[in-house]
Amino acid sequence: MKKVELLAPAKDKKTAFAAINSGCDALYIGASSFGARKKVPNSLEDIKEIVDYAHKFYVRVHVTINTILNDNELIEAQKLIQQLYDIGVDAIIVQDMGIFELAKQGKLPPIELHASTQCDNRTLEKVKFFDNLGVSRIILARELSLEQIKEICENTKAEIETFIHGALCVSYSGQCYLSHFIGGRSANRGECAQACRKKYSLIDEKNNFIAKDKYLLSLKDFNASEYIEKLINSGVKSFKIEGRLKDENYVKNVVAYYRNEIDKLASKTSSGKIFLDFQPNVNKSFNRGFTDYFLPLSLTLSPKGRGEIYNFSSPKSLGEYLGKISKISNNYFEIDNKKVILNPQDGLYFDGQGCLVNRIDGNKIFPNKMDGIKVGLDIYRNFDSKFEKQLTNTKTKRKIGVIFKLQKRTMEAIDEDNNSVKTEIPSGEAPNNPDKMKENFINQLNKTGESDFYVQKIELDDSLPFIPVSKINEIRRNILSKLMDERIKNYPKKYQKPLSDTEFPIKNLDYRANIHNGTAKKFYENCGCNVCEMSAESGSKATELMRTKHCLKYAFDMCKSPKKLFLIDEKGQKYPLEFDCKNCEMVIKHPDFLKNQYTNS
Repeated sequence: MKKVELLAPAKDKKTAFAAINSGCDALYIGASSFGARKKVPNSLEDIKEIVDYAHKFYVRVHVTINTILNDNELIEAQKLIQQLYDIGVDAIIVQDMGIFELAKQGKLPPIELHASTQCDNRTLEKVKFFDNLGVSRIILARELSLEQIKEICENTKAEIETFIHGALCVSYSGQCYLSHFIGGRSANRGECAQACRKKYSLIDEKNNFIAKDKYLLSLKDFNASEYIEKLINSGVKSFKIEGRLKDENYVKNVVAYYRNEIDKLASKTSSGKIFLDFQPNVNKSFNRGFTDYFLPLSLTLSPKGRGEIYNFSSPKSLGEYLGKISKISNNYFEIDNKKVILNPQDGLYFDGQGCLVNRIDGNKIFPNKMDGIKVGLDIYRNFDSKFEKQLTNTKTKRKIGVIFKLQKRTMEAIDEDNNSVKTEIPSGEAPNNPDKMKENFINQLNKTGESDFYVQKIELDDSLPFIPVSKINEIRRNILSKLMDERIKNYPKKYQKPLSDTEFPIKNLDYRANIHNGTAKKFYENCGCNVCEMSAESGSKATELMRTKHCLKYAFDMCKSPKKLFLIDEKGQKYPLEFDCKNCEMVIKHPDFLKNQYTNS
């Protein structure tokens, strides 16, 4: 079977440990600064503790340094990268080209460099650029189809990482300037205010409303579980779960779910067996409804026929679908699905609203409020109190398989990765009952308890002397401790190869290249580019605030309409929309964009 990596998010140490125990092969986490999720920083001390635990199971740790940096910050980032390398971090995820330039100059340790999805990796030409540059891994844009992903994998040597689950950015990653325009909080600087989850109205040039006060830029959540086998066969090496802001229970459930699914089709890149005590179900964790996004689309066919990728009614979690409301009374209601079992304190969602379950009496559901509840509404459970309690109290554990062999009074312990250590069994009198002595050895060796090992097999010859149970336990503890030391010593570390200049596919670069420091500017110039302007965050004007594959013309069946369309936000700000129908893309323009420059294509 092919080996592929399951990559999990972690917002903190506790979540990281949960991800490891639930079965991830690698995890990604933010450091103290320079991560695209500024709200979830982590100290070097905590990251070191995570690394030490992860490496026991040959789980890799990636750290996000995926914001654009000013000149002073780049100096600090350089120091941070060295510190991360020193504590054993396996890779850093990078957006700023200044970091790649430092690597080219030999000013970074040989830590693996991964080109973040924030680098806007949506074309074969862009991916080949990073491949020729020499980066270890390229993280693809979420908008690509299976055919595009396969084409990229077939034409690159670097590892390819794709998202498989979680929230979707409506804009091409790295190309969203809407949050920065509205309130100065730049997505490229780790401060996204999630403008895409706000209400908007859609109007035409005559101010006719096509949609009013809807979440027009809010997408459903990504779920590619049905495409795992095809993605593996395409050559993808790592499957990434989005969610560095998600809580511990979310990570436990989603990681365990994908661990089970991937294990049916491929081998994991890490070690250890996951002893689960719950049945994972991604429908029970936070989700806005699921979409497979653009994965099934053909390169040669129109996007017509794709499923709804958006949820205009709410940016909140839908959860799992229960059924329709079939009956209401003064203080209770019923649903048409009699098989659903609800519990007090379950959270329910319907028509953009929610309520809690106070009690249940047969088919009667008594909520904490009846506001908005109507016959015929679809109803969802977005908080399963019993399931959440199970996740909170789970004893799920990860353990490494070990074989014990005893021959001629030499005990050997061999783990599932063929690391091995030996120890001599002390001499002693022959046991009066050899079979009982062998039974004692087997029983005590199996008692791995709270250690990181579980016993796969025990092979004993007849050379056993009489040894007290306490001494057998001591032998087991000591040899397992030595085996873990041997595992850590033999950890399969990977290193970044040297980078080299290569030609960039675009010659003239504007604010969309996100060049925020002089070193990044030098990087592009060395790659044959003319830098026309620096980043929007440096003061350049972003004429395109967002470019997205989510098209409102398509959503409202207006593809052939010549009407000019505009978005209006909750404060009344008006944004011209531009449509590239050939590529099925929509652009949100800066409000100052001149009308005589506005075209529908």
